[in-house]
Amino acid sequence: MARVIKHISLHRAADTELRVVADVEDGVLPVIQMEEGVIRGYVQRKHWPHRWVTLFILEDLQPLMRQLPAGGRLPPGDTPALDDLPVVNAYDLADLSSCHVFVNRQAMARHGYWHDRLAIQGLLAHEHAHPLAENATVRASRSLQLETSWRNPDGSNAGQSPAGDGAPLDIEENAHRLWGALAHKLALVAPREIFTNQVAVTGGFGEALSYLDQRNLADARHNLAGRDQLIDQLQQEVAAGRLSRAAADGLLLFGDLHGYLELAIEVASLYRSGAERAAWELDSVLETDIFPHLAPEVRPTYAALRQAYVALPADLTPLQLREWAVETLSLLASPLAGKGWSLDYRVQVVDQHDGTGRVPGI
Repeated sequence: MARVIKHISLHRAADTELRVVADVEDGVLPVIQMEEGVIRGYVQRKHWPHRWVTLFILEDLQPLMRQLPAGGRLPPGDTPALDDLPVVNAYDLADLSSCHVFVNRQAMARHGYWHDRLAIQGLLAHEHAHPLAENATVRASRSLQLETSWRNPDGSNAGQSPAGDGAPLDIEENAHRLWGALAHKLALVAPREIFTNQVAVTGGFGEALSYLDQRNLADARHNLAGRDQLIDQLQQEVAAGRLSRAAADGLLLFGDLHGYLELAIEVASLYRSGAERAAWELDSVLETDIFPHLAPEVRPTYAALRQAYVALPADLTPLQLREWAVETLSLLASPLAGKGWSLDYRVQVVDQHDGTGRVPGI
């Protein structure tokens, strides 16, 4: 079905021409105002490569998805579905004179961001930081590919990830799919996110990014209620003889790791950016309100992962980043190995990226 364009406008932010196209009516003006402010902020503080920015404010990202070639990857790798992302920035590394920012109204509303100006600023600042954060390590991350598999204490093998898009058959299959996605995020996507967040914070948008982190942490605290439901479900599986106690313990630990380790990316980014107080506040909430309710292995795993992110160099080659990714994955696999799970992972250098071609921010 063809989209009806409800808003077209042209603006000037510093020396950048901002073109706006929207198929929604409500809430467009605040997004435009935040976008203008983000552009001006980056222009004032560091090199800004874009002469033109096209801002698409869309009900959803189906129009963008239809433009992708068969087998195209946007965002790169097996990251969350494109249509679930609130904002996406597509830019061409071979020509940074322009970029295209897509705002997903449905996803924004689903996450509670649509009428939250500070959240909108943080999301736009993060997306615009992606091309500004390009460095050797970021480029190397696009050259890596990850394969994962696991074997539970009962001896069954879940096969290789990524799994298909269909609904999982049971708890274990779903956990295996999530293991592949978590490993990909923590080892391959994390470098891009860390340097992007660092640019956004040092570019003057630390308050907005810290605000988003606080919201994410509040959601994480709220999600603790779901842990009790998982415990009940696992107990039912054990009682029915479909799962051993050891396998259930491992799945519960994995649920804890999956639910909270990604926060290490955000906290480490703040430490790297010199925003120690904001980082410490997030860590304090984790220590007092989150970790005491999780498996004891989560706290040291989080701390080790956060340190690996804080120390990540910006000048790694693909082979060097591959070594770093393998070490990072070992941090994730080690506590599960202690529960009898065998997690296998293989990181390969599959593409020596030449620094050209359109890539997205995520």
